[in-house]
Amino acid sequence: MQSRMTLGCGAGVRAAPRGAERARGGARAVVRARRAMARVVKTFAAEHELDAMYMGGRAERDEQTLTLEIGTSRVTLARGKIGLQANGAVMATEGETMVYSTACASRDCTGDGSFVPLTVNYAERFSAAGRTSGGYKKRDGGLRENETLKARLVDRPIRPMMYKGWGYETQILQWVMSYDGTRSTDALAITAASAALAVSDIPLKKPVVGVRVGLAPGSNEPIINPTAEQMKTSRLDLVLAGTDEAVLMIEGFCDFLTTDEMLLAIEKGHEAVAKACKEIDVWAAAVGKPKMMEKLIVAPDGIDEEVEALVGEDLTKAIVIPIKQERGAAIGGIRERAVAALSEKYKSSDVINACGKIESRALRDAIRTNGRRQDGRTTSMIRPIACEAGLLPRTHGSSLFTRGETQAIGVATLGGKGDAQRQDDVEAGEDKRFMLHYFFPPSSVGETGRTGGASRREVGHGNLAERALNPVLPSEADFPFVTRLESTITESNGSSSMATVCAGTLALLDAGVPIKRKVAGIAMGLILGSEASGGGDKLDPIVLTDILGSEDALGDMDFKVAGDKDGITAFQMDIKVEGITIDVMRTALQEAQTGLVHILGEMEKCNPAPAGAMSKYAPQVGSIPVAEKYFGKVIGKGGETIRSIIEQTKVDSIDVDKETQIVTVTGGAGSDVGAALEYIKNLIAEPEIGKIYRDCVVKKVVEFGAFVEYMPGQEGLCHISELDVARVPNASDVVTEGQTIDVKLVEVNSRGQTRLSRKEVLLEENPELAAAAAASRSDGDSSDDSSESREGGGRGGRGGGGRGGGGRGGGGRGGGGR
Repeated sequence: MQSRMTLGCGAGVRAAPRGAERARGGARAVVRARRAMARVVKTFAAEHELDAMYMGGRAERDEQTLTLEIGTSRVTLARGKIGLQANGAVMATEGETMVYSTACASRDCTGDGSFVPLTVNYAERFSAAGRTSGGYKKRDGGLRENETLKARLVDRPIRPMMYKGWGYETQILQWVMSYDGTRSTDALAITAASAALAVSDIPLKKPVVGVRVGLAPGSNEPIINPTAEQMKTSRLDLVLAGTDEAVLMIEGFCDFLTTDEMLLAIEKGHEAVAKACKEIDVWAAAVGKPKMMEKLIVAPDGIDEEVEALVGEDLTKAIVIPIKQERGAAIGGIRERAVAALSEKYKSSDVINACGKIESRALRDAIRTNGRRQDGRTTSMIRPIACEAGLLPRTHGSSLFTRGETQAIGVATLGGKGDAQRQDDVEAGEDKRFMLHYFFPPSSVGETGRTGGASRREVGHGNLAERALNPVLPSEADFPFVTRLESTITESNGSSSMATVCAGTLALLDAGVPIKRKVAGIAMGLILGSEASGGGDKLDPIVLTDILGSEDALGDMDFKVAGDKDGITAFQMDIKVEGITIDVMRTALQEAQTGLVHILGEMEKCNPAPAGAMSKYAPQVGSIPVAEKYFGKVIGKGGETIRSIIEQTKVDSIDVDKETQIVTVTGGAGSDVGAALEYIKNLIAEPEIGKIYRDCVVKKVVEFGAFVEYMPGQEGLCHISELDVARVPNASDVVTEGQTIDVKLVEVNSRGQTRLSRKEVLLEENPELAAAAAASRSDGDSSDDSSESREGGGRGGRGGGGRGGGGRGGGGRGGGGR
């Protein structure tokens, strides 16, 4: 501050003129400078007086940290330094990757306690990886699919740990602020979100931790939190989240792992989760805020008993009506009657919540007591299945898959390399050659609602089905097409995402995609014994095969499995309560694989069967290896060569991959992919001496011959003497510009000049013409000898007679002739 004040004083001094005026000016300047300094001193003092009175937050904060050793990684959680105005804020660090997570609750209660009003928003900043988005918009903030998928991963294990009765809008916001590329951020985001809630005053039953589990080739030992490099060759990609006592969520994709391999990965993953959860629990108790337990909504005393007495028996009967629409209408009518009867005493939301408890208990009791479900099936039965391929005539491949009241239309579309999905995220993954888009219109459940952009549910279900099918797709070398699947759900009553896997398999086969093996999908449910009426914890859990929508909503587990009889390609499990053991999971997986075998058997009965061949409306794709030194030739100046090939052959696109050094040509109906490939082949071919080149274009005719393009972009001179077998007076008598001729490459000299011959081709391909030419040459030689003899004799005679006996001919110079 002292130096600043000194500078301020010096800034007020000006150079004065000479003499008295300079002296007077200097004095005035000094006075002004002193006044300026006084003002600075007064302001400085006033600021320090304000500091002493300031009662706001401190600029320097005390940070509390916790370091967790999770598998092969070290995670540090920090709070107290950043984001103190949020209910809870944590900066989670793993290596040089940092995820900032906040948890906030609204001040006013907006819910009724029946559903947790939780929202998770996850965002990746490109600046975290030192990059800027490659898209048109450079500002971060537009929601990308990978961000939606990670937000769902965070939401699913945390939601069951929120207390029932919490009615305040709760929002978890997460930003990837720094990214080192070593590991993916999804498992870290789960841990960060849970930690932010744990240190906040928002009620949370227990902390949750997320881990990723991999499995190296040839190894049976799972890797906890593997690096991105390790994941490139991993046979398993599993994200697991849970508490210190139970697994809450798993989502994984694998290359036909066995049940035992998958369960071992889950078991090892949960061991790491349990240890970290206990440490977070202790840390949050020490540094976190007291929980607002007093704000939980509690049902009014006696309401459950009154609703039970009023409509309990009717709801118990309605819950087992087999047809979904009829069941829904009946339950809706009973609820309305209960609300109307108790409207003066209780809020409608409280009455509806009480009805929901009765419905859940009735469903569980019916299954446990009668061994039958709402639609009359046993616990292990699968609904009737019907399959049809070739449903849509102008698509490349299509199918209709119906299982009970769940139905999906699958459509496969093939394309070239330019149709691949570009990955624009901080992890900078490769372009996707296979993508699956899932559509769930409100009409599929007999409702009205929003349509347009993909919802979170559509993105999540599509990703699950996509990754379930990915292991069976052929390699790019075997099938160079980009493949896009669409699944439109036309009816839904249980596991439309697994119906999508089945419909997708059939549509791929109908499009002629040579998949490695067929896969199907199934959803499993669970009824825990502790939730059944009067059963307590002694009753065994019941696993349900091919669950309905109501069994998903009222049950305790939704476990989706895709694969075949030999292994699993994808699985996703959401558990609503703690208590699911590894043994229960093993039972669910074993019954799921039994179900998959049955579904695949039904898919074999598909009628009409998949075409198994490419549609006439599908594009053609061809490729050719091209060395890097020829890229310039193929592309041309400003892309002119590629444009020319596209224009001539009517293909859709020509893609040059500089990494693989492969050029791919894609064309639809009416295009000539073969001609385009042949053009490129000739373009990069090295000239061969002695080779005949067909249909070469005469580019220019000159006095001494013609310049001919014998290979794309390469010209040579066909000399006038090489244009025809007979003598050619003028080159234009034989060829004209634009004409096509066949030529042989005769020579390439040291200067790169090329000599071509049309005459050689004519002689080689026309034996009669060659023989005639040879005879002509022979006659010409004889004629020359005779004329010389005649000339010698004549001169000799002339010599003898004129110049004496010798002359030039005989005696003297004449006898020997010339």
